[in-house]
Amino acid sequence: MSNIYIQEPPTCGKVLLITTVGDIDIELWSKETPKACRNFIQLIMEGYYNGTTFHRIVKGFIAQGGDPSGTGTGGESIYGHPFKDEFHTRLRFCRRGLVAMANAGKDDNGSQFFFTFAPCPELQNKHTIFGKVTGETIYNMIKLEEADTDHNDAPYYPQKILKAEVLNNPFDDIVPRCLPPKKERKKKTEKSAAGIKNFKLLSFGEEAAEDEEESKEVSLSLAGKSKSTHDVLNDPKLSSVPVTEDNPLIQVVKESESTEQGGKVIEVRAKLSDGKLKRKLDAKESGNLEDDDKEYDFSREKTEKKKQKLQEIAAEIEALKKDYRKSKKQEKKSDEKQAEVKRNIKETETKSEGNEMIQEYKSNLEKYKHLKKNMSSKGGDRENMTMQLLAKFKQKLQVIKEKAYEMDEQSKELCDETKNNVEKEDGDSWLAHKFNFDGDAPVLAKDANMKTDDWFDITDPRNPINKRRREQSKANSKKPH
Repeated sequence: MSNIYIQEPPTCGKVLLITTVGDIDIELWSKETPKACRNFIQLIMEGYYNGTTFHRIVKGFIAQGGDPSGTGTGGESIYGHPFKDEFHTRLRFCRRGLVAMANAGKDDNGSQFFFTFAPCPELQNKHTIFGKVTGETIYNMIKLEEADTDHNDAPYYPQKILKAEVLNNPFDDIVPRCLPPKKERKKKTEKSAAGIKNFKLLSFGEEAAEDEEESKEVSLSLAGKSKSTHDVLNDPKLSSVPVTEDNPLIQVVKESESTEQGGKVIEVRAKLSDGKLKRKLDAKESGNLEDDDKEYDFSREKTEKKKQKLQEIAAEIEALKKDYRKSKKQEKKSDEKQAEVKRNIKETETKSEGNEMIQEYKSNLEKYKHLKKNMSSKGGDRENMTMQLLAKFKQKLQVIKEKAYEMDEQSKELCDETKNNVEKEDGDSWLAHKFNFDGDAPVLAKDANMKTDDWFDITDPRNPINKRRREQSKANSKKPH
C-alpha cells in the first residue's frame, strides 16, 4: 500500500454518500481531473444523486450508479452535453476502491460513475478516474458486491443513495443551477358540462319545451321520495290521489304511539349514557379484570427482567462497598506508617541536636532554601538576574585589579610569597594573579640512551635487560663461594 500512496497524487476535496449499506467517503483528485470533479460536486449540490440506485453490480469488478432513471441509459452532465475524458499517468486501475466515470465510448461522460471491487487494468485510458474511497467506509462499499443479480447484472433489490453531501469543496465558484421542481402530474377528472337542449332546431320544439318544464317541476316536487307512474304520468286512468282517507281516530292513535316511542327512545338513550358513565367510573376505580390479566401476562417478562437488573445493581453496590472498605483500611495503614516515619524523624532530630556537623548541614539547607525562593523562574526575569550577577562579578574584578596596582613593594613581595603557598591565601587577592604557561617553542625529543634528570628506571619484568639481570643473579647464586 505504501507504493500506492507514493505513486498516486494528493487529493483535494471530499464528498460523503449516505447509502442503504452505510456511509461512503470519497476523496477527489480535483487538480488532475477538474471537469469530472466539478461535474460530480455540482450534481451533488443540486441533489441530483439523491434517491438514485446502483443499477449494475458485477461481482469482482464494479458497482455502477448515478442514473436517475435506473436503466443505465440516462443521466446528463452539468455542461448540457457529454464532456471529454481526463487521463493521468499517476492514476491507474490497480486496486479496489477507485471511483471513475462510466461512459458508452470515448468522450461520452455524463452523470454515471462506478466503484471498483478489484484491479481493472482493461479499463485503463478508457474511463476517467476522479476519486477514491477512504477509511473504513470502503467496507460499506464492498457490501454492494453481495447483492443478488440477474443475467443482465441488474440487482433484484438494488441499493440506494439516500443523500449526498459535499464535505470539502475545492471549487469556490460553483453555483447550483435553478432546476424546475419535479412535480407529479396528477390526472384531474374534468367534469363534463351539462348539455343545453336547443328545441328551436326541432319542428315540434314548443311541445317538447313544455314537456321538459313539466318533468322538471315533477322531479323537484318529488325529490327525495319514491316515484311511481301515478305520480309521473298525466294519464286520466292513473290517479295520484290515495284511495282511502285517514280516519282522525287512527291519526290520533298514531300520534300517541309516536310520542310514546319517542319517550321510550329518550329513556333508553339516557340509560345507555348512564351505563357508559358507570362503566367508565368502574374502570377508573377498579379497572377491567380482563385487561389486567392481559397486562399481567404481557408484563410478567418485564417484571422478571426488572428484578434481574435490580439484583445485578445490588450486587454491584455490595462489590463497591467492599472495595471502599478495603481502600479505607489501606489508607489507615498508610497513615500509620507515615506517623511512624515522622516519629522516627523527630527522634533523630532530637538525637542530632548535640552533633555540630548535622547542625551546620541544616543551617546550610535553610540558607539555600531562602536563596532558592528568591530565584526567579525561567524567562526574562531569570535572564536579567544573570546579567546583573555578571556585571557585579566584573565590577569586583576591576576593584581587585586596581588594588593590586596600588600596592607597594612590600605588598608585592607578600604576593610573590603567596604564589608558592597558595593554600595559605585567604580572601579575593588571588583574582589579581596572572596565568603563566609555557610558550609554543619547539620541544626536542628525548634520547632513551642518555641519562638525564628526566631519565627513569625501567621496571618492566619483560624487558630484556631485566631478564638478563635475573639470569645473571641466578648464575652467581649457584657458584660455590
